[in-house]
Amino acid sequence: MRHLQQRELTVLIAALCVTSLVTGIVSATPPRPGTEDNGLTENESATLWSHDADNYISQEEYRQRYGDERTSIHQLANGTDITFKRPPETAATWTRNDFTDLEAGGSDTSVHPPHASLEDGVFIEDAHATVFAVQPSTRGHLESGEKPLYIAPNGTMRGFVDYRVRIPNGSSSGNSTIQWSLTDHEIEEVRLQKDGETIARSDGSHTPAIDYQIDDDWSTTLTLEAEIHVRLKKTIRTDAVNGTTVDVVYREETRNVSDSIDVEIYDLSASSYYAEYPNGDSGVSIFQSRPWQGYTLTEEGDTRVRGVWRFYTARNTSWDTLVRSGR
Repeated sequence: MRHLQQRELTVLIAALCVTSLVTGIVSATPPRPGTEDNGLTENESATLWSHDADNYISQEEYRQRYGDERTSIHQLANGTDITFKRPPETAATWTRNDFTDLEAGGSDTSVHPPHASLEDGVFIEDAHATVFAVQPSTRGHLESGEKPLYIAPNGTMRGFVDYRVRIPNGSSSGNSTIQWSLTDHEIEEVRLQKDGETIARSDGSHTPAIDYQIDDDWSTTLTLEAEIHVRLKKTIRTDAVNGTTVDVVYREETRNVSDSIDVEIYDLSASSYYAEYPNGDSGVSIFQSRPWQGYTLTEEGDTRVRGVWRFYTARNTSWDTLVRSGR
């Protein structure tokens, strides 16, 4: 029988209205800015939660409830979503630091988010490899139903891998007794695949962080795959008139588990075209088919064109809780 327990967390996704992606572990109710230790200031953490309900309270009510003052940015974020002209570093900082808070269970417990795809074998149960975040990345909110995940050509895939081991119960029959024990279990390797082809790999880890480089690709499917191996010992003890015999048999199992996400590779380069007119004026035309926030037209940076897209950050609610599955 499996016993399930839930633990509150919070994961961020920065969203591109464009959204900048934040994935992290906090809770279904975001922590009060300034109270968490996640590498951010009170002002920075206050701007993260664009996915939450804006239940505004006044400065006086805040002071009475918490016995503390809050900053102007904190107060503003309590009543509305704050957007940015460029992807804020806060999203990546929160995600990177919260990733270190992920803890796997022991050999008898599997920890996983509710949306994880769990797999069972003979001895390996509730096994999963789940994508935590790809960085840098931004979720585009282009139109109804169209929300591509843009990732950089060079970045890092972070994931969470866990499983539990089912040890068969011992048994007795006549003069024979069978006992099982676990001798070894591990995640042997973690691989990152692009459209089924392995492009990077790392040693086994419950929390792999794999650097990748993708060249000359427009869109693809990234797959995080983990190889799990367990080894059990079966001891058979037989009593006879002339003594006791002990036979030992080892059983092994290897299982691959994976998780995939569809992504679009965002190349910052753009096509530019120049023109000169008879009156001496010059013109430039710049083409970039993906959403863009702006262009700098001169080396000094004093001539710029600004687009209409804005960025905001919000948590990924798929990671609001972690489930503990055990025997």
